[in-house]
Amino acid sequence: MRNFTIIPISAEEAESIRSSRVDHFGNTVIEQLATGSGPCRVSLKAFVAGKDKRLLFSHSPFSVANAFNQPGPVFISSEPVEPYSDIHRFPPEIKANKKSFPLTLVGYTGDQMMAHTRLVGDADVEDLIEEIFDKHPQVAYLHARNAQAQCFICRIDRYAATSK
Repeated sequence: MRNFTIIPISAEEAESIRSSRVDHFGNTVIEQLATGSGPCRVSLKAFVAGKDKRLLFSHSPFSVANAFNQPGPVFISSEPVEPYSDIHRFPPEIKANKKSFPLTLVGYTGDQMMAHTRLVGDADVEDLIEEIFDKHPQVAYLHARNAQAQCFICRIDRYAATSK
């Protein structure tokens, strides 16, 4: 098992955005036909351009406002979808498509201070996640971001096994 857990935007947050049509910053949510592959930040699956409807809104992946808050645009499916569930594996559609999904991993401490950044490039993203967690104990979690657009894709937490 990998030493990380993938955390997408929650189904509850997505449903709140779908029903209110207003994001957490007071902006009106925009519905549009997909013009690119996305991905949906709930299912972590690519959109089909010209077919899928998506919602665009501003999202901050942080719980506390600070200098690294980095709110930005993200997409979710306009219809309810199953949240990404293979949480100990980086989403295969994103991992396999380096052209559409060039990745940067940004590491943060437990108090949301930026502590490490790494461009994934041609590296295996799962191996790189494990390497960062192994070599940088100050990194509590990572954000996977699009390396070109800098938009948030998902959060990656250290996996903490519980003993019984």
